[in-house]
Amino acid sequence: MTSNFAVRRRTALAFALMAATSLMTLNGAANAAAVKLQFWDMIWGQPEYIKAAQAVVQEFNKEHPDIQVEYRSIPWSNWYQTFVTAVSSGSAPDISTGAGYQAVQLYKMGAIRPLDDMIDKMKADGDLKDFSPGTIDTLRFDNHYVSLPWGLDIRVWFYRPSLLKAAGVEVPETWDEFRAAAKKLTGNGKYGVIASGDTGGSHYLLASMLNNGGALFDADGKSTFASNPRNVEALDWLSSLVTDGSMHPASPGYSSDDRRAAFLKGEGAFVLDGPNTYKGAGAATDDIAVLPPLKGPHGDLGTIFWVNNIMMYKQTKNPEAAETFMRWWSQHQLPLWTEGHTSQIPARQSFIKDAVAGDKTYQYVVDHYIPIGKTTATAYKGIFPQLSEIEGEGVLQTLTQQIFQGVPVTDALPQADSRIQEIMSK
Repeated sequence: MTSNFAVRRRTALAFALMAATSLMTLNGAANAAAVKLQFWDMIWGQPEYIKAAQAVVQEFNKEHPDIQVEYRSIPWSNWYQTFVTAVSSGSAPDISTGAGYQAVQLYKMGAIRPLDDMIDKMKADGDLKDFSPGTIDTLRFDNHYVSLPWGLDIRVWFYRPSLLKAAGVEVPETWDEFRAAAKKLTGNGKYGVIASGDTGGSHYLLASMLNNGGALFDADGKSTFASNPRNVEALDWLSSLVTDGSMHPASPGYSSDDRRAAFLKGEGAFVLDGPNTYKGAGAATDDIAVLPPLKGPHGDLGTIFWVNNIMMYKQTKNPEAAETFMRWWSQHQLPLWTEGHTSQIPARQSFIKDAVAGDKTYQYVVDHYIPIGKTTATAYKGIFPQLSEIEGEGVLQTLTQQIFQGVPVTDALPQADSRIQEIMSK
């Protein structure tokens, strides 16, 4: 005989099961009804960056069950073709990070959704004040804000103190001193300078031209690449490092990873790289230091930097949800530095203290290099579409390889200039 207690117990269990089943059904329906967004993010650091970025997205998804973001990590190899192909085929993401001038180029192609309304909201609630001065307006084109800043990428000269000490070489502060030091530090299988022939290698050209007070374009956006004598002087200086024998001979064929690895192994004394090159160097970390910004022959200071950004695509079917994610991502991305160790400098000033976290080397870059950083379009206010193609299409990489192979600047420059003029005429 069954007791009343047993009956009540089975009845309660049945109701509980029904309730749980109903809840699961409701949750499943809610999840199925959630807005789905695709977020493509470039690889902005070592493997821990991807892990940290994924964790930030997962946290957003937990807090916003009605919006679910799928994270996809995009490698830098063939990045230009990856996005252009996606846009052309109608398979672009809802949101992405990308190269510094990617948004403006894709905007000209009709692929980017302007962020004017979002920027107005951020201005109204005071959030816009948190961004480093000038970074918001740098991303303005055709009277529209085409993307939102998140990180500042800059090129910095690093050196190996032990190599300089062993050779009795003082830390150089000018181009002439740098050239003399590089020559003296070359020998016994080691070289004064290590570079590469890829996109990272082309940054040597850009940084040197800007360091010398040069500019690739004038205030009207017209190319002065070959006509500006300061640019030519800078390329001649780089060429002199090659003719002196101070440039690692493998540089033209090196990738940026090769260049960095050779420097960390002590095969060369000087390298131009991202602001946290020394991080993750293991035993070599204590033997890597930042050069004071070099003075060009006319006393100029400068280096290349980019305002890296996040952008929204016109192909998105859920612009309001995409805006919600973009603002949340912008306000909660500090772990990209504290855990992901990205090589950028935060565009948000409130993040810098925690991102630096007592690191004197990183702080030196923030204090001494960021103030002298200049964009590829320096002299022109804002950005324009051709910048992305000039940096990503290959013309600068070819010129870099030629110069590092010892081809005279007078022979290599006309071909590059012709291609740049062709790109600018589009």
